[in-house]
Amino acid sequence: MPTLLSPITVGSLQLANRVIMAPLTRARCEAGDVPSELMATHYAQRASAGLIIAEATMAIANNCAFIGAPGIHNNAQIDGWRTTTNAVHAAGGRIFLQVWHGGRACHSLLNGGAQPVAPSAIAITEGETYTPEGMQPYEVPRALRDDEIPEIIAGFRQAAVNAKRAGFDGVELHGANGYLLDQFLRDSSNIRSGPYGGSFENRARLMLEVIEATASVFGADRVGLRISPLNSYNSMIDSDPVGLTTYLANRLNPLGIAYLHVMRSDFLGHQQGDILSPARAAYKGCIIANMGYSIAEAEQAVASGAVDAIAFGTAFLANPDLPARIKAKAPLNAPDPATFYAQGAKGYTDYPTMKEAGLAEAFST
Repeated sequence: MPTLLSPITVGSLQLANRVIMAPLTRARCEAGDVPSELMATHYAQRASAGLIIAEATMAIANNCAFIGAPGIHNNAQIDGWRTTTNAVHAAGGRIFLQVWHGGRACHSLLNGGAQPVAPSAIAITEGETYTPEGMQPYEVPRALRDDEIPEIIAGFRQAAVNAKRAGFDGVELHGANGYLLDQFLRDSSNIRSGPYGGSFENRARLMLEVIEATASVFGADRVGLRISPLNSYNSMIDSDPVGLTTYLANRLNPLGIAYLHVMRSDFLGHQQGDILSPARAAYKGCIIANMGYSIAEAEQAVASGAVDAIAFGTAFLANPDLPARIKAKAPLNAPDPATFYAQGAKGYTDYPTMKEAGLAEAFST
């Protein structure tokens, strides 16, 4: 039976283990949404992951939904990310870039006055967003016209070109958590008519077109997709998340992408259900699961074949040597939420390894 530490082939990559680093926004960019040297250190520290999925990165200018999040749409950002990929590769790691369009989660104060765009003119109603002028309510977005959508697809394709120039091993498309691709996918945020609204087929159309566009750059076997059919974050819901997941999984099969990354539950606890089982039943490729896994549950999920790998978020955030700790059955550092979106090294590059914590000898294997 496979374990978390068993090697696995994902697309065209042979990974050393099934312990994946989930994409985590950490707000450590420099001015201009340029990845920093500190980010290179952070990711290189975690290069023992089977695969690092770098944080959500703006594919197209003026579509940012989070202060301090990086971009991949200009030369300075490409050069900044190259520092990270070089560091990760030098440490023996593999790294994909998660490319992202915030859609209606954006705010004009974050994006040079540009009004957010979305499938439909429906605002996020829960919470507020942080802007240069403090916390603000989400704005009502402008519904994209059908004739504007090819420009969105081209923007994602160019982001893949730029990610390849920056040295990434592949890209993950952010189709989760209430951002643009997810907004088109789910029927609470997409009430449009025409070729991009209504049926499963139409609501999934943009996501599938973006997959094909990015696959034309990297090859499908270097493209992953992240989805969150149950997650209600950013005022999201779908009337049939199981049906939607099954439909999408079946459409992905002939495309031959590297993996499907499934967020299994809801940040806010509004929706309950099992979408991993229908995803596993329908999808014939590699499934990476995410959200709330203990090491023991993750081992069981991989051993049973329910999923192929597990993406760890805060556990990897706080434990740069997470695979070694799993192998040694060593205790884990606790993450510090107060530093998740702070500036500087504290809570970012200063979590100790087993050796630095004086545990290496006691838990040697």
